[in-house]
Amino acid sequence: MKGRKRNIRDLFLLVAGIILLNVISSFIYKRFDLTQDKRYTLSEAAKQTISDVDSPLVIDVLLKGNFPPEFTRLQQEVEQLLDEFSIYNPNVRYEFIDPLADSDDREAMQAQMKQFGLTAAQVEVQENGKLSTELVYPWALAYFNDQTVKIPLLKNQLGATSEERVNNSIQNLEYAFADGFSKLTKPKRRKVAVLKGNGELDDKYVADFFSTLRDYYFIAPFTLDSASVAPERTLEQLKEFDLVVAASPTVAFSDSEKYILDQYNMNGGASLWLLDATENRLDTLSGKTFAFGKDLNLNDFFFKYGVRINPDLVKDIYAAPIVLASGNERDSQYNRYPWFFNPLSSSANNHPVVTNIEAVKFEYTSSIDTLPNGIDKTVLLSSSPISKIIGLPAEIDIDKEIPANLKVINEGPDPAQFTAGEVPLAVLLEGEFGSAFTNRVKPFRYAGDRTKSEFTRMVVISDGDLIRNQLDRGRPLELGFDKWTQSFYGNKEFLLNTVNYLLDDSGLINIRTKEIAIPFLDPQRTADERTKWQFINLLLPLAILGIFGILFHVFRKRKYGGKTAVRTD
Repeated sequence: MKGRKRNIRDLFLLVAGIILLNVISSFIYKRFDLTQDKRYTLSEAAKQTISDVDSPLVIDVLLKGNFPPEFTRLQQEVEQLLDEFSIYNPNVRYEFIDPLADSDDREAMQAQMKQFGLTAAQVEVQENGKLSTELVYPWALAYFNDQTVKIPLLKNQLGATSEERVNNSIQNLEYAFADGFSKLTKPKRRKVAVLKGNGELDDKYVADFFSTLRDYYFIAPFTLDSASVAPERTLEQLKEFDLVVAASPTVAFSDSEKYILDQYNMNGGASLWLLDATENRLDTLSGKTFAFGKDLNLNDFFFKYGVRINPDLVKDIYAAPIVLASGNERDSQYNRYPWFFNPLSSSANNHPVVTNIEAVKFEYTSSIDTLPNGIDKTVLLSSSPISKIIGLPAEIDIDKEIPANLKVINEGPDPAQFTAGEVPLAVLLEGEFGSAFTNRVKPFRYAGDRTKSEFTRMVVISDGDLIRNQLDRGRPLELGFDKWTQSFYGNKEFLLNTVNYLLDDSGLINIRTKEIAIPFLDPQRTADERTKWQFINLLLPLAILGIFGILFHVFRKRKYGGKTAVRTD
C-alpha cells in the first residue's frame, strides 16, 4: 500500500510539474539559436526594417513547385528566414505560391512575368528517370501600404554551378529581404547630387543605376557652370546634398569648381568619383586606335587626399571577353575572344561593400597609387595577381591583341611580362581630409573656408565606364548586363553598396559579412559510396535493436531469474 501511495504521489507531482511548466512557458517565450553561424538569428539592422510595421506586410514568394534539391534548400531557407521575421513582428505574413500552377495560358503568364521584370531561371528536374527543363521564378513580392517591392532570391554568378549559385543566394537572403523591407517602410532621408557640366555621361547611360538609387535617396542633377559667376552660392547649394557623384567627366575642372568641391568635402560631404585617366582616339590617316592620357586638372586635388590615378592601362589575364563578328552580313558568326583590357575584379576583401558580390567589369581602366597621409585607405577592388601595366601613348590593334591573348590563354602567361601584381582599381578613403587649397591662392573669397574636414568618406574608381549601362534599341539595359555575351557582372551591386556605405547606411550592407555554411552532398562521392551507406542505413538500426534486445534479456534474466514469487493471504 505504501508503494502504491508513493507511486500515485509521484505521478501527481509529475503532472503538476508539467502543468506548471506549461503555465510558465505561456508567459515566458524564448528561442535559442544553437547553430555555430547563428543562421537563425536576425541582425539588428534587419530587425529595424520591420520594427515600426504596425499594419500587414505581406510577402508572396514565387518559389513553389517541383525543384531540384538545391532549389528545395533555397525554398526551405527562405521559409525559415521569413518565419524569423514574422515571429519578431507578427504583422509580417508570407505565402509560397506557384505563379504558373493555375494559369491556363503558361506562355501568356510567362510574358506577363517578364514584362513585370520577374525573369525566370531554367533548372533541370529529374523525375522517374526522365530529365526535363522547368522554369523557376526565384522572386518574392512584398506589399505594404499600397506599395510593392520585388525581392530577388537568386544571385547570378559567372561560371558557378547551380549549387554554388544557390549557396551564395542563401548567404544573401537576409540582406535581400531587409533591403526590400527598408524600401517599403523607411522614408528617404539623404540627397545625392549627380554632377553635370563637365562632360559627364549622358542620362541614358546612367539611367538604370540612378533609377534604382532613387528607391533609397533623393536624386538631382547639379551643374557647376555657375561657379564662374556665383561660386559662393553654388557651394552653399551643393552643401545641401549628402553625396556627390561624378560619372566619367571628360572636360577639365576649373580651379573654382575644384575649390567648391574641396570645401564641400571639408564640410563633411561624401563623394564618389568614376574617372577615366585615358582616352582612345582613332588616327584617321593610319586607321589605328591609340590610347592617350587625359588631364582633368584633378591631379593636385586627389594628391592632397592621398591617391593618384595614373595615365596608363591595366591588362589582366582575368578579364571579360569581347564578341567579334566574322563573315559577311547574313553569314556573320559571333565569337568570344579574350580581351585583357577589360579586367574582372572579384575582391577577397571582407569589407561589406564587396562581400558576396559578382565580379565587377572594368573597361580600359588605369592603376591607382595610394600615398601616405593621415587618411585611412582601403583597396576595394584590384586586378588579379597576373596583370601588367601599359604605358601611354599605346597602340590598341585588335588584330594583334586577339592572337596574342589567345596564345597567353592556351600556353599560359609569361611571368616576365605580367609582373604588376594586384593593381588597385577602386579605393575607399575615410577620415579627416586636409584641404587641397591649404597655403594656396584661392580662386575666390569664401568666408567659411576650412582647412580640415569633419570625418567623411570618398571612393575613387579609375574607370568611368563602370557605371555605364548598355542600350538596346535606345532603351537602357540593367547595369552590369552585357548584351553581347549575355553575362551579368557585379557593377550595379558594387556601386549601390558603395553609395550606401558613403552615406553611412552601413547597417544593411553589414549583413553581407554574415557567413552561413550550407552543406551540399558531393555527387561523385554519393555515387561511389551509395551501396555502403544503404547497407549502413538498413542493417545498422536492426543490429543496434538486436543488441539492445539481447542485453535487455540478459539483464532481466540475471535480475529476476533466481527469484520466486511468494503469495501470502
